[in-house]
Formats: sequence, C-alpha cells, structure tokens
Amino acid sequence: MSIELCVLASGSSGNCCLVRTPAGVLMIDAGIGPRLAARRMMGTGVGIADIAAVCLTHLDRDHFSPYWVSTFIKHGIRIFCHAGRVEELLAACEDENLAALVHGFDDQPFEALPMVDVHPIPLAHDAQGSHGFVLDGFGHRLGYATDLGHVPGALLDHFTDLDLLALESNYDPAMQEQSGRPIFLQRRITGGWGHLSNEQALWAIRQIFDRAQRAQARLPSHIVLLHRSRQCNCPRLVRKLFSRDARIAARLTLAEQFQRTEWLARRGRRVAAGEQLLLAWE
Repeated sequence: MSIELCVLASGSSGNCCLVRTPAGVLMIDAGIGPRLAARRMMGTGVGIADIAAVCLTHLDRDHFSPYWVSTFIKHGIRIFCHAGRVEELLAACEDENLAALVHGFDDQPFEALPMVDVHPIPLAHDAQGSHGFVLDGFGHRLGYATDLGHVPGALLDHFTDLDLLALESNYDPAMQEQSGRPIFLQRRITGGWGHLSNEQALWAIRQIFDRAQRAQARLPSHIVLLHRSRQCNCPRLVRKLFSRDARIAARLTLAEQFQRTEWLARRGRRVAAGEQLLLAWE
C-alpha cells in the first residue's frame, strides 16, 4: 500500500479528504459532518473507526464542523491544529474531553501517524491564515493546499518532488466579475488573501512541474483541483484551461462537492522498506 488520497467533499459547503497509509488513515479537514462522511466512505474500504488523526488547515466552518466532536472523543481521533488556533478550537467545541486529543503544531514538521511526517506550510487566507501540508512517509509524498490567497515561494519549494498534488482552483476571473456578488466579497476572494483563480493554480502547477523536471525529481501521478466555486467556476472552463499543458491534462482530477473521488495513488510505485515492516505486522 502506498499513500493514497480520496477527496470526500471539496467546496464552500464542506471540505474533507482521506489519506490512507500503511500506518493508518488520516483525514485532512472535517468540513462535512460525520454522518455524511460515513456515507461518502461507503465503498472505499475504510470507515470512521479507521481514522487515527485529522489535520486541520484552518477553522472556517467549511473546513471544521463541531459536529465531529463526539466522534473524535468516541474513537480517540487525534486533532492537529495550528497552535495559535487551539484555544479557539476548544472554545468552539465546548467539551473538556476534547482537550486531550488536540495537538498544536507550529511551522515545524510533526508526526501525525507512525512514520508519516506532516510539513505545515503557512498560507495567506483572511485574517487568521491557513496551512497547506506535505505528507511524507514510506517513500511517498503528498502535497495539499487549499484556501490560499496567493502562492508563496515556500509552497513551490515544498511541493517539488511529489507523488500526489492537491491544489485549490477556486474561480474563473470573468465569472467572478460577472457574478453579481458584492464588490467587497469579490475583492476578498481575488485580492491575495482569499482564494486562487484557475490561472493562478495553473501557473503554480506549471512551476512545480518545471522545478521537478530541472531537478530530475518525480512528477505527481495525479493532480487534484480543490474547492471549485459552483457560482464562479465551471468544470468545462477548468479542463479547457489546464489542457494547455499536456503534462497536467493527463493527470487531472476535479474534486467535487457532492461526490467523492476514487482512491488516487502513485503509479508504478515500489514498496518501501518501512512499509514492508509495518505490513508484516498487519
């Protein structure tokens, strides 16, 4: 088994994905409730009880739902949240039993699962910011970033040499301008502190591919586009834009709000020594 990604939901109504590893299952964000998540997991081979930990990018309602609290406590699921938001998280949940499960991270790597390190990447998003992650373990690397107002250089540095890449591609600029949304909202989204446009996402992915090829590093087997706006974006426009680069078009998956993806994993992988050790004890 490699590191595999399954996006259960992605969009303004809720974000949640699963990462399956030889050391267990990790969830990134919990923006849909546990009942809906359990239904989306049907057919994946894993369930709520298999989740060992959750990493939160930030605490916006579409990325963390307090409805998870009793489930986290029941199953002993550890929650990794940026240290600067831990008090806010606990106050929102109003359950003293949750505190023992919450672990604050700073900008240094932490071990979310045995032999799986998570490298957090600070991102600009509204006043409090957000975090992207690189999951690194068993010879595999996954890069995940959503809700970022612009692409920082650190993200490009960390996202070189990946097996899987998941990146926000939120809006089409013309559709945003013609949406009829209030000007203050449009400025929040497009002003460098909100979300990435399709063009910004494409530029970032091209940079990641170019850097990897210059370094003779691996290229992602799959590129998953996250958090697509239903009002200000269109799958047809996204696919047309990203098809300009044949390297990307052949690897593209569009995450959806109302249906999950399949399990996505590196193609043509080799089993790492650490993976063989853990699998021997299953």
